[in-house]
Amino acid sequence: MHTYIHTYIHTYIHTYIHTYIHTYIHTYIHTHIHTYIHTYIHTYIHTYIHTYIHTYIHTYIHTYIHTYIHTHIHTYIHTYIHIYIHTYIHTYIHIYIHTYIHTYIHTYIHTYIHTYIHTYIHTYIHTYIHTYIHTYIHTYIHTYIHTYIHTYIHTYIHTYTHTYIHTYIHTYTYIHTYIHTYIHTYIHTYIHTYIHTYIHTYIHTYIHTYIHTYIHNFIHTYVDTYMHTEKETVI
Repeated sequence: MHTYIHTYIHTYIHTYIHTYIHTYIHTYIHTHIHTYIHTYIHTYIHTYIHTYIHTYIHTYIHTYIHTYIHTHIHTYIHTYIHIYIHTYIHTYIHIYIHTYIHTYIHTYIHTYIHTYIHTYIHTYIHTYIHTYIHTYIHTYIHTYIHTYIHTYIHTYIHTYTHTYIHTYIHTYTYIHTYIHTYIHTYIHTYIHTYIHTYIHTYIHTYIHTYIHTYIHNFIHTYVDTYMHTEKETVI
């Protein structure tokens, strides 16, 4: 009896329960649940989530963000910056520098130097001043300043700056840095330093010192001495 119970119970439990649990439960869990998880969840995650992320998010980011950035920002930068820089800077620099520098330097300096210096020098010390100073100032200063400023500055700003701004308009940082640095630093420094220093130092010092000293000494000393001597001689 004990043996039968032991054998039957053991065999039943071991064989049937174990086999059932092992075969059915294991197979069901392994096959069905695993397959379900693998097939449905994986497929859902892989297909739907991936497709959604890939299609919708990517398409949205690519289409909307890219289109918005490319169209709106690019158009804004292209339109506004290009128009502003091209119109304002080109027009302002071209008109202002061309008009002001050309008109002021050409008209005022030319007229002033030509009229005042020429008249004064021509009237008072006709031979020496007319030959040396007038020739030198008229030829060198007038030709150099007129030719250099008119040709170089005008041509450079009109041609090179126009072409450069027009060509490299899309690079805002480069344009801003280059135009600001170049125009502000180079042209400002060059005009301020070279023209100012040269004109101020050379013309002011040379004309002031030389003409003032020469005319003062010559006219004051020579004329005074001569007139004084002539007066004494007459007396």
